Amino acid sequence: MRRLLVTASVLLALAGSLAARPAEPPPLPERLADTGGGTQLITAEAPGTGSTTGTVTWWDRRGGGWVAAGSAPARFGANGLAEGATREQGTNTTPTGLYGLPYAFGTGQAPEGARYPYRRIGEDSWWCQDNASTAYNRWVEPRPADCRAEESEHLVDYATQYARALVIGFNYHRPVRGRGAGIFLHVDGKGATAGCVSVPAAAMDRILAWADPARRPHIAVGTESGPTAIVRY
Repeated sequence: MRRLLVTASVLLALAGSLAARPAEPPPLPERLADTGGGTQLITAEAPGTGSTTGTVTWWDRRGGGWVAAGSAPARFGANGLAEGATREQGTNTTPTGLYGLPYAFGTGQAPEGARYPYRRIGEDSWWCQDNASTAYNRWVEPRPADCRAEESEHLVDYATQYARALVIGFNYHRPVRGRGAGIFLHVDGKGATAGCVSVPAAAMDRILAWADPARRPHIAVGTESGPTAIVRY
């Protein structure tokens, strides 16, 4: 009888210990307000708005839930992150929010197995950031007369960063002048970005080999908490 009582006490203690453990939080995509409606998602999360580093994770939706397919350290704008809806051009901040990923591009060939629409950078490839241009926030080739070179990016000049990249659809479909242009997910340079999100080259290749336009991937960018918390988007 005593042995039974001891065994019962041990089992009760174990049950109490297990009950006291906090439940694991659901995967990050399940806590977001919106994931874009597809079955692939990239999250880019920073500790706070002043952060220049954080984490990029890419996710698959399987069996009604989200599963991480990969993760990598990320870099953000030199001045941190800012709410995408009110961000100002030239502030070196990464815009927070949920965005589509229109197409990929790079200085070299697309990685083996890549399915995303891919544009190859050439000598005449520019990203127009001139607020006065009709081509504002668009790839142009060649650069039109109303898009000043000093207000644009000559893409071939950024061979390291743009070896591989995905266009982030920030301010893209209905561009607001002065909000910002040329926001990408690209390969790391020497440090923080001018407003993009960057990851190591190997991670960028893995993301492009994983991304499937038929699965409508989006990217959510935000902070761990506060008004720009990633879970708000």
